[in-house]
Amino acid sequence: MTSRDDALETAGPAHDLRWARDVRDALRCAGVLLLLLLVLDWSADRLTLRRGALWIALALLLFLMICPARVRAGANWLSSRSLLRERRVRTDLLVSVRCLDGVGQRLVLRDTLGGRLEIDPDVLVRNPQLWLRVEAGARKATADGTLLCGATALRRLSRRVDDEAAQAVFRSSGLE
Repeated sequence: MTSRDDALETAGPAHDLRWARDVRDALRCAGVLLLLLLVLDWSADRLTLRRGALWIALALLLFLMICPARVRAGANWLSSRSLLRERRVRTDLLVSVRCLDGVGQRLVLRDTLGGRLEIDPDVLVRNPQLWLRVEAGARKATADGTLLCGATALRRLSRRVDDEAAQAVFRSSGLE
């Protein structure tokens, strides 16, 4: 184990730094939809208690659909907590890591204990502290021989994290 891994184990859990902002954005979207629907109904003189309740339910449904999960990582674990449940995997016991492409790219991690976690890889790219904890656990799983599938996905994600970190350094130093 390297000194960097030791420092990560003694440090507290890391979390998505943009999560609170993303939740506020989801609330704003739902609020704007609700406001527009209520104003349109009111201006057309069709607003009733029943229709108002329907618009509130629609705005709430939109919020539930776009509200981001809270991603946290610690020494050898990664968790994702949505409004309804929390999922957790042991990163040092990973069996597979897959990247699902589509409209929204997803990273699916599975461990030997049966845990399964699906997250947006951009969360790891935007939060290097989260990525370092996941990478340390994946390295241990690879060394122990439990990680059977996913080394390519992890290398690709590692390159994205490194590229984003380099771009951030260039932007902050004015060399962009």
